[in-house]
Amino acid sequence: MPTGTYRIAVIPGDGIGKEVVPQGLRVLERLAERSGDSLAFAFETFPWGCEHYLATGRMMDADGLERLSGFDAIYFGAVGWPGVPDHVSLWGLRLAICQGFDQYACIRPVRLLPGITSPLRNATEETIDWVVVRENSEGEYAGIGGRNLAGRDGNREVAIQS
Repeated sequence: MPTGTYRIAVIPGDGIGKEVVPQGLRVLERLAERSGDSLAFAFETFPWGCEHYLATGRMMDADGLERLSGFDAIYFGAVGWPGVPDHVSLWGLRLAICQGFDQYACIRPVRLLPGITSPLRNATEETIDWVVVRENSEGEYAGIGGRNLAGRDGNREVAIQS
């Protein structure tokens, strides 16, 4: 098990993010409790999202990426709200963070949890070993014109035309 104190930036965002992120933090706090003194988390919450946009005209503060760079992890909820165009919320927060920190994939390991009835209930740790990887470098994640990481050094920018 990892040891130490991990600084986590918390961005609940909008909608369901404000419901699920606090529950996820409870899980992390319980994990830290069960670890004894070997694991701890220091959380700092940022109020960025569509409400922030409606109040300030920005999805996150101008120095947001700089502020986030000092953390070990970013716990991000959800983004989007009626009345704020999707391209504003997506590009102003979610993609600004993902592309700003070169996070091009969502990696989701699959686990069988004790006490939970799963559609995979007949599987065992020996028969299931899945990791779902969702690449975030195409479609709406690439932007208009099919360019991803535009303006980065020439070895990383990708342009797709079809």
